[in-house]
Amino acid sequence: MKVVKACKTCSLISEEDKCPRCAGDMSKEWQGYVIIIDHNKSEIAKRMGINENGKYALKVR
Repeated sequence: MKVVKACKTCSLISEEDKCPRCAGDMSKEWQGYVIIIDHNKSEIAKRMGINENGKYALKVR
């Protein structure tokens, strides 16, 4: 069973060892998540600096 991790750079949540979006390091220590469906209309995506739809961690250590 793979562990779900979050990217330390862009906060994308994935099971990969390297971030599939930015190739950043992944961390097992993260809290909360948000799913962005339409980043163009999402106020949360704008505040978090997210430019693509997906599942993102709110806090990554």
